[in-house]
Amino acid sequence: MNELKMPEHLISLASSAVLISVDISVWSATKQDRGISDEVTTAKNADKSAGRYVKNLLANHPSHKAVVNYRQTIYNWLQRRTYRWNQSQQLLPSIDMPKFKQEYHEHQVAFHALVDSLIDNYDSIVSDMAFKQGDMFNRSDYPTKEQVASKFSLNLYVSEVPTNDFRCGIAQDIAEDLFNNLSSQTKTIIDNIASDQAQRLVDVMESITHCCGVDEIDLENGEVRTKRRKIYDTTIQKALEMCESFKRFNLKNDSGLEQARASLEKVLRGVSAEDIRDSDAVRHHVKEGIDDILSKFGSFSSIV
Repeated sequence: MNELKMPEHLISLASSAVLISVDISVWSATKQDRGISDEVTTAKNADKSAGRYVKNLLANHPSHKAVVNYRQTIYNWLQRRTYRWNQSQQLLPSIDMPKFKQEYHEHQVAFHALVDSLIDNYDSIVSDMAFKQGDMFNRSDYPTKEQVASKFSLNLYVSEVPTNDFRCGIAQDIAEDLFNNLSSQTKTIIDNIASDQAQRLVDVMESITHCCGVDEIDLENGEVRTKRRKIYDTTIQKALEMCESFKRFNLKNDSGLEQARASLEKVLRGVSAEDIRDSDAVRHHVKEGIDDILSKFGSFSSIV
């Protein structure tokens, strides 16, 4: 028997992260109309298979568009909160799970509220479509309220990063090939996550230092007036959350990332967005401190 073990990186991932997938189903509210398709192709002297007409049953009604757009909002949030694992799953650091579940619940409530609003107004929307669709309107195209409601869903799935060893009675060269391939894939995932962490940290620091600056406005009398840029509570909160998360989730144990993280945490300790807005001294202190971190980050980190 030949034993093929998991790479150590994957084992550390299994102890510090989980795999996440969020499935969102939304009714497209479209239907192909063969009759209209045949009319158009006949009128254009084209073969019937040359085209088709798809009716937008709700004609982009705001209630339906709101649900469709919120699906993208959830996907965008998922990308910001997690790291790519494969085409169907994202990697979430275990330290971020409480915050992730809280935010998921908020998105869940908002999503179902939009769906409920659409369902509550569905009958009147369909009646309105009888005027907007004109001769194309066909009541049989529209499902019942219950059927429409069943077409919307939002589900969260959480699973462990697999850790079981591969034990195969295979030739040594095949075992080594599989092991090297698995190790290479895992190293790529680790490198991508580390690079992503570094870039996220740089982005939030650049955002804060920019907001701590001022804009110069040329007045009509030739004078120049300076105006403070806006700084938001969410930006500072985002930076502090990264500091806490990266403190416990540093897969490559990168000293540069840790040094930048710790330095940023020190600069922002006890500082709020309101403090930065109200005090020029605090604004200058934060900007100077973060600019210093940014000037060094590229030199002491191997992943930026």
